[in-house]
Amino acid sequence: MVFKKSFYTSVLTLALATLSWADPVTTEDISAGGAITRDRQLKEIGEILRGGRGAYFDIGMYYTPAPDQLPLKSVYGEHEGFAFRQHAAAFVSGRLAEHLHLGGLIWVDRSGWDGEDFVIYPSYNSFSLLRSDFTWGGVLTNSEADFSLAVGMHQQNVEHVGKVYEAEEDSLTFLWTHARWGFASAQVSLYQDHWRSMRFSLDLESREIYGGKSSGWQTYLPNVSVGLYNKKEDKDSISLTWEQNLYRQRLYGEVSFDLIEPGFNYAAIKYYPDPSRMLGFEATCTRRRQLGGASDLLWGGAVDLMFIRFAYNAAYDYRNFFGAKGTVLAEIKFSLASLDGLLFGRGGTKAAPMEKNTKTVKNKDQAPEENKTIQLRPEEEKVIEAKGIRYERKNPSRNGR
Repeated sequence: MVFKKSFYTSVLTLALATLSWADPVTTEDISAGGAITRDRQLKEIGEILRGGRGAYFDIGMYYTPAPDQLPLKSVYGEHEGFAFRQHAAAFVSGRLAEHLHLGGLIWVDRSGWDGEDFVIYPSYNSFSLLRSDFTWGGVLTNSEADFSLAVGMHQQNVEHVGKVYEAEEDSLTFLWTHARWGFASAQVSLYQDHWRSMRFSLDLESREIYGGKSSGWQTYLPNVSVGLYNKKEDKDSISLTWEQNLYRQRLYGEVSFDLIEPGFNYAAIKYYPDPSRMLGFEATCTRRRQLGGASDLLWGGAVDLMFIRFAYNAAYDYRNFFGAKGTVLAEIKFSLASLDGLLFGRGGTKAAPMEKNTKTVKNKDQAPEENKTIQLRPEEEKVIEAKGIRYERKNPSRNGR
């Protein structure tokens, strides 16, 4: 209890102390949030479809209690308000035949910036931008061939765009597809007759949860992903991400580079107390591409406690939460994946340890001969005769019957 109180006190103190240090998010970062959200959703879908079947559930939201925690920087100055992200995801599948599985999935994000803290109804002021991104589709998996094919749509709906942002089209619709064969997978996102993003992945690490090895050199093979992005004004980009098991599928290193504009993107050291990835700790270093040299590097980390995640300058939030930095973020969330009755966190390599109750039942047939004798009470003694069964009780009250 003392540890818990001191931990929560430290987190609260750090959060309050860093409110005044928070750097503002920019209107450019808020405007770019739609494309980043769609790419992140596809990345998460690829992780869940590593097995091609089973189920997954995710829900959560960022909580920033103070209006000056993540202010907005625009051409009119800085404005107090709230950057927000609410998210939910679900995937379910069922068996069609012996080796065929059919499933459906949906990923939902509502994100942006608003002048007031809200859960459902925002203020819609001149500096607000609110959008909802939906990704949904169907999945067909052949578990014998270890092959999956998923096809679906992205849909973006813009609720409100303030005067300080670039104009955004409402009801954008994208087509996406994901194909996986063994450890190799590919994703493509299309808008009209143009491709928007592609991702090619090699998940070489052997994972017990998918029928692989629980230990050995095969668990130390890397997971490599290459992403290609068709941005505006023909400024395409290519990113390379390398994930490496460093120790017993509990300690991992991850690094990312941009290849067209060469340079370091981010690096992370992640520790999971259990390979199921229900809990996690990470330390990260992110390149902001704003300053030069060592001053351009942003150091931070995160603590994932299953139902809540605390982060400070973490690479994930910098990339997926409008460049948030300089303040402690709290994300209230829950996510859980299931495969063949086993439970684990997204990206986990083994099932979560489950409590087992073992009951020992003594078999009389296996007991020693002296233990097989059953003693009867005197009034229940039985006499067996050749012509039948005669039951006698030595009880005077029943006249010897």
